[in-house]
Amino acid sequence: MNKLYLGFVLVVEAVIIGLLWFMPPGWLVSDRLALLLLPVLPLTLVVALLLHHVSGNPGYRARRLSPEAIVGYNRPRQTGTGTPEEISRLIVERADEIHRTLLESPTEVQVEMCALGYRACVNDMITLTHLINEESKTSGPIRRLRLRSARKRATDSLSVAREAMPPGALRATHQEQQ
Repeated sequence: MNKLYLGFVLVVEAVIIGLLWFMPPGWLVSDRLALLLLPVLPLTLVVALLLHHVSGNPGYRARRLSPEAIVGYNRPRQTGTGTPEEISRLIVERADEIHRTLLESPTEVQVEMCALGYRACVNDMITLTHLINEESKTSGPIRRLRLRSARKRATDSLSVAREAMPPGALRATHQEQQ
């Protein structure tokens, strides 16, 4: 859709510059004005490409995340498709976002959302531990080291998120109390 708008803007600019170029001399504009407006076409394209690059940047998208988006994210839960490394990476990402949100001055709703996200991470941690225990029985020593490393990354990230939680945040939420 953005490409359509960009194409439309570029065509309109080209038509306007073309009309200014072929206007009779002395009629409100001159050829100099058309020459001055000629760089507008490439500048529009450059600005559009820069905006596309910035908006597609993972850092920009990460800043737009909220606890509600983390908790509300419904990834496909198919049995046997998630490797321990993938589950660990997901736990680390969510726990880091929870920690980052709690370091700012969160509202009560954000704290509750972070608590829900933390609980989801803990549930995934239980699944991760079970998968690692099952897989480590049949895997070699290098694979077991990788599995331990994945578990350590996830537990360390969860510990950091837990330390950032305000006291009493993991108790029953307002909805559970009612």
